Amino acid sequence: MNRCKLCGEEKIVAEILGVCLDCIRERPQEAMPHIEQAHTAVRSILNLPPKPPHSEDGIPCDLCSNRCIIGDGERGYCGLRWNEGGSLKSLSTPDEGVFYAYLDPHVTNCCAAWFCPAGTGAGYPRYAYRDGPEWGYSNLAVFFYGCNFDCLFCQNPSHKDLSGLKPRSASTLAEAVRRDRRISCICYFGGDPDPQLPFAIRASEMAVEARGDKPLRICFEWNGCGNSRLVYRAAELALETGGNVKFDLKCYTPSLSLALSGVPNRRAYENFKLIAERLYPERRGLPVLTATTLLVPGYVDAFEVEAIAEFIADLDASIPYSLLIFHPDYHMMDLPITPMRQVIECYRAAKRHLERVHVGNLHLIGVGSMERFERIAMKSEL
Repeated sequence: MNRCKLCGEEKIVAEILGVCLDCIRERPQEAMPHIEQAHTAVRSILNLPPKPPHSEDGIPCDLCSNRCIIGDGERGYCGLRWNEGGSLKSLSTPDEGVFYAYLDPHVTNCCAAWFCPAGTGAGYPRYAYRDGPEWGYSNLAVFFYGCNFDCLFCQNPSHKDLSGLKPRSASTLAEAVRRDRRISCICYFGGDPDPQLPFAIRASEMAVEARGDKPLRICFEWNGCGNSRLVYRAAELALETGGNVKFDLKCYTPSLSLALSGVPNRRAYENFKLIAERLYPERRGLPVLTATTLLVPGYVDAFEVEAIAEFIADLDASIPYSLLIFHPDYHMMDLPITPMRQVIECYRAAKRHLERVHVGNLHLIGVGSMERFERIAMKSEL
């Protein structure tokens, strides 16, 4: 517990921010200097700009909602692009990207495991190799460097160190798929795929062609604030191949997005709606779209979750939604694991609106299965 620097109350307050959830939501203008100070300090460690640059005479980049305008000598917010003598340089192009890839054996540990073909066999034989969990197969996990967000709780902060990186070709992934027939899906995450979507789309198209008529699902885990045209094309690839796209809808309140992630997240909701309306109806039985929310203690509460759930339900109440239990990481090491009470409150809030709600990382609160958690949630008197 810490004392909020604005209201003075003792609550769960991250030291890096110094302000509580109530003040962020109800007194955003007063909270903003503390928020900006936190992100400036964090990003200066790796020589990243504190805010998306918008130089009057800079070069525009439209790969994500930050819409950086990068002046001479400046670097974009994601760190992947910079202006060198009036020319835009980049570590990522349609042909090359900065990433590392590894085989993640099934049954998959991804957030969609509770409904996707790798974990369930859904869509067999068109989209899956087994009529059940794909034991013996692997996901080619592609971890991207760079991100258009600055989450203070980031659980993969190694992506922020861009020093010494050498771009690798899209054909590298296609060749891996061609060599190893036990790869049944590719999942892009990181970091975030959004700043490298041109590369991810090109690599995916090449990999699908290399696999031929056998299943190769294409999946994306992202914050969803990428260029809408590119996000839509990536979602089309997921639809065509039996994969899915996971939006990390981190919170609903705009000022809370700035506090936790450094930038607005409205584009994520716009892109989510786009896919929900145009692509989700084409394959409702095997969802192409899903969302997750990390239950950050003291910040992402039932109010945030219910607002997100209502947004999703207005589009389609059958869209799967996962709540993820938080563990301390990066610059929020002083926060606890999500308390059971918060998990139950958020789960109940989501269930009031959505048909399919799941809770991930249950082991962190000593619960071994979703079935057991549901029994606890039903009996609990909060």
